[in-house]
Amino acid sequence: MRKALVIVSTLSLVAFAMQFVFAAVGAFTKPGGDGAYALHRVTGSAVIPALTLLTILFAVLAKAPGRLVGMAALPLALVVGQALLAMLANAATDAAGASTPFGLTIAGLHAVNGIVAVHVVVGVLRGARELARPAPAAATPGTVREAEPA
Repeated sequence: MRKALVIVSTLSLVAFAMQFVFAAVGAFTKPGGDGAYALHRVTGSAVIPALTLLTILFAVLAKAPGRLVGMAALPLALVVGQALLAMLANAATDAAGASTPFGLTIAGLHAVNGIVAVHVVVGVLRGARELARPAPAAATPGTVREAEPA
């Protein structure tokens, strides 16, 4: 289970990193529109939550320390926060439907929250790798000699 935890944590990190690529694709697609962010939306609403749930499951099955299990669950809360920030940013427009300073600030927080999520996933991956590392071999009796008294 520990190797599975490392694998799913790695996949999560890749998915989170790709979110930035998909956001850039949406931002630079001409002409823009709702479809420009389709990859970003699907990855954020389906792929990342599924990988996060698998990470939590494998962390529990691998008998990871509680701190690592909690860190594995944190991206799920951050993804919910991402959705709320996106909705709020999209709703914060003026009467003509144009962006407002408030909406743009919220959109900026959406990006910052994404950076925080990546940082958390990196920590989960590090913890998973440490957990999967084999324990050092214990010294057997007689292998280490104590110095004789003078």
